[in-house]
Amino acid sequence: MNGDPAEQWQYDGHGWLREISHLSEGHRVAVHYGYDDKGRLTGEWQTVENPETGELLWQHETKHAYNEQGLANRVTPDSLPPVEWLTYGSGYLAGMKLGGTPLVEYTRDRLHRETVRSFGSRAGSNAAYELTSTYTPAGQLQSQHLNSLVYDRDYGWNDNGDLVRISGPRQTREYGYSATGRLESVRTLAPDLDIRIPYATDPAGNRLPDPELHPDSTLTAWPDNRIAEDAHYVYHYDEYGRLTEKTDRIPTGVIRTDDERTHHYHYDSQHRLVFHTRIQHGEPLVESRYLYDPLGRRMAKRVWRRERDLTGWMSLSRKPEETWYGWDGDRLTTVQTDTTRIQTVYQPGSFAPLIRIETDNGEREKAQRRSLAEKLQQEGSEDGHGVVFPAELVRLLDRLEEEIRADRVSSESRQWLAQCGLTVEQLARQVEPEYTPARKVHFYHCDHRGLPLALISEEGNTVWSAEYDEWGNLLNEENPHHLHQPYRLPGQQHDEESGLYYNRHRYYDPLQGRYITQDPIGLEGGWNLYNYPLNPIIRMDPLGLYNLYQLLYDVWHDDSYGTSSIDITGSGNLISLGGHAGLGVAFAKKKGEMLSDICIYATACGHAGIGGGINAAITYSETKSLPTSGVSNSVGVTVGGGVGGHFAYTYVVDVDNPESSTESVGIGAGVDASVMTLACRTWQECWVN
Repeated sequence: MNGDPAEQWQYDGHGWLREISHLSEGHRVAVHYGYDDKGRLTGEWQTVENPETGELLWQHETKHAYNEQGLANRVTPDSLPPVEWLTYGSGYLAGMKLGGTPLVEYTRDRLHRETVRSFGSRAGSNAAYELTSTYTPAGQLQSQHLNSLVYDRDYGWNDNGDLVRISGPRQTREYGYSATGRLESVRTLAPDLDIRIPYATDPAGNRLPDPELHPDSTLTAWPDNRIAEDAHYVYHYDEYGRLTEKTDRIPTGVIRTDDERTHHYHYDSQHRLVFHTRIQHGEPLVESRYLYDPLGRRMAKRVWRRERDLTGWMSLSRKPEETWYGWDGDRLTTVQTDTTRIQTVYQPGSFAPLIRIETDNGEREKAQRRSLAEKLQQEGSEDGHGVVFPAELVRLLDRLEEEIRADRVSSESRQWLAQCGLTVEQLARQVEPEYTPARKVHFYHCDHRGLPLALISEEGNTVWSAEYDEWGNLLNEENPHHLHQPYRLPGQQHDEESGLYYNRHRYYDPLQGRYITQDPIGLEGGWNLYNYPLNPIIRMDPLGLYNLYQLLYDVWHDDSYGTSSIDITGSGNLISLGGHAGLGVAFAKKKGEMLSDICIYATACGHAGIGGGINAAITYSETKSLPTSGVSNSVGVTVGGGVGGHFAYTYVVDVDNPESSTESVGIGAGVDASVMTLACRTWQECWVN
């Protein structure tokens, strides 16, 4: 592009990606990576350069560190103290520190499920925020009770695993589903209130006119899955299926007056939204432009709004409102405006926000200082022009500065300084003092999906709260402190200028409950390339890439815990007594991990009951708990039958933990007809626990 490569990648000698960059709206946008000697990511640095001068307009860095077990337990956000995650066992979360100060503590049950979460300057003891969670015998979330009762919630589930009711102090919402699991209706119950909202869709999942409000409608499906109109707007698409125009719908019988507002959307070659404008009476009310990095993450937006100029005419502002964004992988962690910077710490392995840290730009400017290497380079010559140190010397000075600030100067550094004829005290006087900017820290109180419902201060005060519908539309907001809280459903950020939610790879329209462009992963996203999950009560799409494999993702990332096992079993029963023994392998899962443990085990059971037979079988089992090494005892019942072929069903309960039950089915060869009670003992050795 004009002699400048449009996109380029740089790798090191190990073949690890070190830098990727491209041009976005003329700006050179780059992402840089750092690794340790094991190839683990230690840092990510994003930069945006001025297209005319090459000046650095924006930079954002995130650093990562690992513990002895290889777990990523420490992250340093840009210009913030380190965030440290405290874990036990195979990585179960126990707490979180910010700059060495405990902020969040977790209490867990025997199955390692979170039961209490506390936050505040005295986390864990009279905490400002304390959330208590309970679970059903099937492992589903049953209740969440807060020390501020207004946010208490109880959850009801049906036999299909659908969430059918959420009850709180102010209201209850009941959910109805189709035979295919789609959300069909929401009923809201409160004192003097009973409202039911239906959601009708065609077979592909596109919204249809409400049959109760439009009984004469004959529409049964939208061609090409492109909704042409609804109760609010008329829509137009281009040849790629991208929404290009959205105009206020004129009710039947109303004369068009040219005062309806029209949204226009423009995209780049990668189908990313780069320009939006809203027009009324032929004049723009607002315009916005967006920049992206090579990975498709939005790095900046500029918004021009209509205002009155010095001559009295209404026109777009000359200077735009600028917002810059910083990322840690696929999670948006920093939002910086002209006045403030808001940084978000998420629950590990999820898109649920946990901590909000806000710093005024004035405070951040006070904290700016030169590093020791920068100061010595700038003041290192008599003519005032400065000097340039070799990279190795800069590295040594940076390490020395860290040691001086930590008051732990190593013998290696002392020896190096002595060789240069210098002392630690001399260099320490050159280190510029640190200024700790004033920061406001708040805790996100979210629903079961990760949608923010309130912001809680360290003193336990609610400083912001909101209510949404099931598709993320804001219904009510209380914001006395005028806080900027743009996060919606997991992975989404609200854009006030367009009304859309930026959702990593696409933009989501909450009024329609779908995306404005087709899924960039194509048919892997399902038959309808515009769909957001049609059951938004329990399913999410934080990346804007919902696909057919989401069901598998949900199974492994839900709130339940469990163990799947398979073994080879031999069994014999004579009249009314018998037994069986088996050897097998167990695979465990917990939320956020595809595989959290692997175990080998041996089990032996004694039988008493009616019938007899002999058989050998392969048995598959499901247990609603995580495994641990050791010996366990269980009791239950088994039913088997067959001549030549053999089938058996077994149900047992852990004697020491009655909430932990196991169901098994076995298929094999033999002769058997029996109904037996059984008592079993299992010896198990797990790789992790």
